[in-house]
Amino acid sequence: MFGFTQKEFKILKRLNTPDRVQDFLSSIRMNLELNGDVLMSPRRVLREKQAHCIEGALLAATALWIQGREPLLLDIQSTNDDYDHVVALFRENDRWGAISKTNHGVLRYREPVYRSYHELAMSYFHEYFLQNGRKTMRAYSRPFNLKKFGEAWMTAEDDLWDIGHAIDASPHIRVATPTTVKKFRKADPIEVRMGKIVEWKSRRRG
Repeated sequence: MFGFTQKEFKILKRLNTPDRVQDFLSSIRMNLELNGDVLMSPRRVLREKQAHCIEGALLAATALWIQGREPLLLDIQSTNDDYDHVVALFRENDRWGAISKTNHGVLRYREPVYRSYHELAMSYFHEYFLQNGRKTMRAYSRPFNLKKFGEAWMTAEDDLWDIGHAIDASPHIRVATPTTVKKFRKADPIEVRMGKIVEWKSRRRG
């Protein structure tokens, strides 16, 4: 049972399709890291009932592994003034899809209709911009297989910074040359307004 308790494994076992995994992630709170940066294991996510993007991707990859699929992540890198995003990859009928935990109305689940992980990664490009409209997606990783880390990370009580650093340092593919980046058109004002919609609001005062 990958080190999970019977109760924990039963929850993960029920997530036997990618859309059920996505439904579960969508049902739990966004981890807004109000007490500082964390990178919780799937066990801790199940206990805390909250996750941010890479925590959600790790839990999704765990559920996919239990289904008999490969536990694959895809990292999307942005500029230094924006946040990276991580999703879990899956394949159906030789097409790629993605499971995503996010607080916004964009950068979400992708149906398995993409012929390559490149196509899938680039589907996020136009959703990636700051409040001034500047587009910020710069690179994406190749599929990152978590099997290289064994199984203990799934139930670890310590933060999984080693996995976070490893995927960030893995080979990435640039989305455009520096010359092309300089010519990027800004997102329209209506896109910027839509991008401000969030699902979970911070409880922090002030």
